[in-house]
Order: sequence, then C-alpha cells, then structure tokens
Amino acid sequence: MSKDRLVEKQLIVEGMTCSSCARTVRHYLEGEGMSEVFVDVPKNKVTFRTVEQADRLEEISTGIDRLGYRVVRRDESASKLTIQVKFIIAAILTGPMILDHLLHLGGVKLPYIHHPWVQFGLTLPVFILGVEHFGRSAWSALRRGTTNMDVLIILGSSAAFLYSCIGLWMGNPDYYFFETAASIITLVMLGNLLEDRALRGTTTAIDELESLRPQQARLWMGEGKFMDIPVEDLRVGDTVMVRMGEAIPVDGIVLEGTGETNESMLTGESAPAVKQPESTVYAGSTMMIGHLIIRATVDPSETVFRQIIRLVKAAQSDKPPIQRLADQISAIFVPVVIGIAVLAYVVGVYFLGFTSGQAMMNAIAVLVISCPCAMGLATPTAVTVGLGRMTRNGLMIKGATTIERLAGIKTVLFDKTGTLTTGQLKVRQIRSKAGLEAVVRSAIYQMELRSSHPIARALVSYLGNTRVDPALELTDIEEVAGVGMKALDQEGRQLLLQRDELDSHEGYHLALSRKGEKIGHIALEDELRPEARSVITALKKKGYACWLVSGDRKENVDRVGELTGIDQVVAAQLPQDKYALIDKLQEEAGLAMVGDGINDAPALERASVGIAMAGAAHTAMQSAKVALLEPDLKLLLRLFHLSKLTLRTIQENLFWAFAYNVVAIPMAFLGYLNPMWGALFMAFSDLVVIGNSIRLKFRS
Repeated sequence: MSKDRLVEKQLIVEGMTCSSCARTVRHYLEGEGMSEVFVDVPKNKVTFRTVEQADRLEEISTGIDRLGYRVVRRDESASKLTIQVKFIIAAILTGPMILDHLLHLGGVKLPYIHHPWVQFGLTLPVFILGVEHFGRSAWSALRRGTTNMDVLIILGSSAAFLYSCIGLWMGNPDYYFFETAASIITLVMLGNLLEDRALRGTTTAIDELESLRPQQARLWMGEGKFMDIPVEDLRVGDTVMVRMGEAIPVDGIVLEGTGETNESMLTGESAPAVKQPESTVYAGSTMMIGHLIIRATVDPSETVFRQIIRLVKAAQSDKPPIQRLADQISAIFVPVVIGIAVLAYVVGVYFLGFTSGQAMMNAIAVLVISCPCAMGLATPTAVTVGLGRMTRNGLMIKGATTIERLAGIKTVLFDKTGTLTTGQLKVRQIRSKAGLEAVVRSAIYQMELRSSHPIARALVSYLGNTRVDPALELTDIEEVAGVGMKALDQEGRQLLLQRDELDSHEGYHLALSRKGEKIGHIALEDELRPEARSVITALKKKGYACWLVSGDRKENVDRVGELTGIDQVVAAQLPQDKYALIDKLQEEAGLAMVGDGINDAPALERASVGIAMAGAAHTAMQSAKVALLEPDLKLLLRLFHLSKLTLRTIQENLFWAFAYNVVAIPMAFLGYLNPMWGALFMAFSDLVVIGNSIRLKFRS
C-alpha cells in the first residue's frame, strides 16, 4: 500500500455560523497540509483528504477547538441547541415585548409585560443566546482586525441591554429598552435561519451524489469464483464482475462479456452505451443488459464519478463569497458608529458641558439608535415577498444571494438533453427497402413488443396502429444482450434488429437485417421543446449571450443549436469540461447554467447561478440555486425579471435603513434624541422597509 494514498476524513464541528467561520476553518486545515477541504456550515461538517498513514485527527481537532469552535468526538454527542431551537426560544420570549411596545405607541399598556423586571427576565435569556450565537463570529472578526454584522449585533444589543439595566437600577422608565435588545437578536436569528435552510438545500447535493456511489464490488477470482469486497479495497489491475441491474464499481476496461450500460449520470444522454471487450466503462453507471468482467484501470478514489463529487464540493467551497450589502456597509459603519459614540462622550464632557453620566447616556444612545433592526429586515422581507411571487410563477430560489447574482447574469449556458430538448427519444423516420414496407414495420413492431429496452416503448408507440398479417408473424423472438432483437420469419430466415453503427452520425439509429441484408432503417431523435427557440430569441434581445454545451456528439448538438438559434455551440463535453468552460467564461461576467442531469451537478454548482429544469435529477435540483417548477423554458424570462425587481427592492430597503441612522445618530450625539425616540425612529424605519417590500407584490 502506498504511503502517499489519500483518504477522506470527516469531523463534526459546532459553533460555525457563517462563511467567515468556514474560511477560518478551511484556511487552518489547508495550512496543516490537508487537501480538498470542504466546510458545510449548516450541517456542521468538515471533510478533507489526508495521507492514509498520517494519524493526526486528534491534533487537528484540538487545533480547531483553539479557533473557538468545538469538534464533537466519537464518544460525545452534538449539541441540541440548534439555530432553530435558539430562534424559537428567542421568538417566544421576545414576542410579548414587541407586542407591548407596539401597543404602547398607541397608548395601551399591558400591565404585566410592561413591568421592567418582567422585561428584564424575558430579555436576559435572549441576550445570553445572542452572545453565545453571534459572539464567536464577532470575536473572531475582531481578532483578525475586521468587523462584520455580528460585531454590530453584539454591540447594539449589548448597548441596549446595558442601557436598560442602568435604567432599571436608576428606576427611570425612560431608559427601559429591553425589547430593543431582544428584538435585534431575534430578527437577525430569523435571517440566519432562513439562510441556513437555503444552504441545507444546496449542500444535500453532496449527500445525493454519495448515495449513488457503489459500495460493494464483486472481485473476480477466476474459474467461476468471486468475493464481495468494499469498493475502497479495490486496486488498479483488479478484476470485477458486474451483472445486469448492478452498478459498475470502478472505471476500467471490459475483458469479457457484452451488454449495454446507462451512463446518463456522466453524459446526460438517454441512449444506452454498448459495451464489449476493450470498451471503457465508468463507476456509477448501471448495467442495463448483459454482464461484464472488467479490469480496474484507476484507483476507486480517482474515478470519474469521484471527480464529479469533488468538483461539486470544490464549487461550493471555492465560490467567492458575496456578502449582503448590509454586511458591506457595516464593515465601515461599525467602526464609525463606535468612534461616534466615543466622540459623543468626549465632546459632551469637555465641550458641551454635559455631566459624565449624561455624556455616557448620549454615547450609549448613539449605539442604541444605530442598532441594525431595519437592516436586519431589509433583505428578509424583500426576499420573502419576492420568493412568494416567484413561487407563484413556478420558480424556486435558494436565498437572497442567488437573487443578487441573477440580477448580474450576462451569459446563459444551456445543456441539451432534458433542457432544450425533452430528453425522450422519438422515432423520426422508418425507411424500408422497396416493396418491404409492411414486412419491416410488422417485424419491428413484433420484436419490440418483446423487448425490455427503453427505446422499445418509443417504437411500439410509433407503430401502435400496425396490424400484423398472419403471413408476417415471427417466431423465436429473442432479446440478445448487448446485440439487439432476433427472430425467424415464416420461411425460417433470421431477422436481426440492432444499432446501426454505419449510419449514426445524425442520432441514435437502428437497422433491421434479414439474412445479413439491411431491409429497414430507424432514425430516432431527441425532441426539441416547443418554446425553446422563442425563449432563446427573447434572451438574446435582452442582451444575454446564449451558449449550448452538451456531452452529446457534435452533429446532434449543432442540429439543436441551429433549430434554437444559439450561435455558440460546444459538443462532447464531460462534466469536468463544462466546469472548466464555466470558469473561463465567468472571468468576464456573471453566468447562469441551465441543466437537468446528475452530470450537470458540478457545472450547476460552479456557475454563478445554477438553474435546474422541472423533473431534473434530484442531485441537479439540489446543486442548483434555482429550480423551475414547471417544464417551461419561458419561466427563465420571468426569473431574470423578478430577480432584478427583488434586488432593487432590497437596495431601496437598505437605503432607507441606513438613511435613518444618518439622521438619528447626529441628533443623539448632540443630546436631542434619547433612546426612547431612537426606538420610535427604528419602528418607523421598520415600517418603511416592510411597506416597500409589500409593494414588490405589485411591481412590474
């Protein structure tokens, strides 16, 4: 066994809350020599590859612990205090105080909830949850000399809570703002929860792919003997046997046997692949007909299928993080607000004649007023309304970041099979030798009625009205694995229906032969979606560059490109080829990839926005950021339009949320606005943001 053989390890790491945490853990592991590091924040999973004989797992775990996170060891259990549980607790405790605050604005008081000690008791657990949840990210950012929204959340909620505690100690109800501290934490947790669920939907693509990976291999021992072993134990040169219905465990070369395999997970094509001695086979493909004896040509960890899984992980890990506009603003806003608060104290004491206590209150008021309530609502409210409208239009979007990316798309790449086409083979033409039309159609119909091949359904449907003349009845109809169908006519002549390799440049073709003479020919093709051309035309008019990228042969892809009006056509593309092409095109502008197959998963992940067609493979659905809920390409036009409207609403919301601070902070600085009025302004800014988001329902 080679000492350099790499194996995959997985750790459960608690305490990661955002992409910043993921980068911190990833950079640490890469610095320790780990490769292919993948951090799944929603599921608290970290996977990486390391040298098999280098047992450093405990050392690595201790290092991650020192970063401020917690690695769950084998004998430990994961914490049950998830983000969902935290939000539910915070919402239950905060809800009554928000209700009391809103009723108080109308002159109505709730006798029990309005009591300061009751509010203190409700707020304290929420505040502790907030410090525990946001504190690690805030502290980690501060240690690196940067700031983020979590720093602002901790400062704002802490200032409001401490200000309220001071008011409680002083017995001054004007300083009671416990609901402000609690609502900040609760609202931002809600936003995190929505993002967490969106990310969970994305990262399940990895689980889906892993579930398709063969687990067992039948090691061929010779002389009819074999032994079942784990796929990971296979080595280059080993011989394995695969029977009909089984998954091929490793990439290799066929030594014995014939048959047909389903390689749609790699190529996306519905047509089966014929295999015979010297043919190449791929792990994860399925034997449809026949059986094969295969010699492994690569290590199980280096198969094309494993490369697809690694490409999906790489696409998720290496994607440049697009932060919310609110986070970008807070990078400047947070230190500025802290500076203004300090300045308010200094100027108040030394230049405006305020007492130390009064100046301190002004400084805390600046922090309270700058709390990001409206900023926390700006994105979720607009996204909620926008997503609702998109769902009603047959679109499923994963997260606010996707909407932002959609608005910046300039290039759209289309897969062929199942995307621009229906993915179903249909009979384009049946040609017969002169005078043998009835013989050919009758023979094909009878033979395909007995066939288990997927193409048989298309032929039987096409010839469904064929009446079989008793004089043309066939006998001894038999399906030959890896060959086709054979039968005998009334005169004892053999008929053979098989793939026509000599005439396959325009699609998937079959030939009917009688005693070795070709008497019939069948041409099949993948049916084009009826709306494909009009959608491509509309996209081009709107300024989008359209590409057709497929794993199919050049002749077939060129034909679809011509029918749809797509000028940029690239054929014979394996998953890694599509992945590389997307990388190249994305250097200039945002790119969307539209696909439907498992083989499209890496490309859907790597693109700025992956779009899965209705009825796509589950892995493609999970890898994509957008799913069309109806099999209609016209939904793409609606998708791009609504995404731009939603992003515009988010930007407007953030403008109003920030503008409130621009007005309120100077007033608080000079002592003209105490925290109570700051809370009123915050409520008003919230109403503006919510109202503008609701308006999105009717914008066109």
